[in-house]
Amino acid sequence: MRTKTYNKLVRDRIPEIIEAGGKTCKTEILSGERYLEMLDMKMNEELAEYQESKSLEELADLLEVMRAVVNARGWTLEELERVRADKAAKRGGFEKKILLKEVMEN
Repeated sequence: MRTKTYNKLVRDRIPEIIEAGGKTCKTEILSGERYLEMLDMKMNEELAEYQESKSLEELADLLEVMRAVVNARGWTLEELERVRADKAAKRGGFEKKILLKEVMEN
């Protein structure tokens, strides 16, 4: 029997999908700091995958991890959206596509 080691956070149905494919897997339920650490690692993984592919699917994966982080840290999506909107109101968004090249002091 060949074994491949992953040690990474996966979506909830992945073990079920693996077993439906005739394989077995070993899992662990995370909590607390370890879960937050693995979410941070997953965020980095998904961001790297998006940067490589520029695909909407990978961007959706990144958003799913962001939603999980919000929940794991005890926040709500409404709070996240409020903070985003407040920052956009104060500092703007990115619609104008401005590249800041230099700032000169007087």
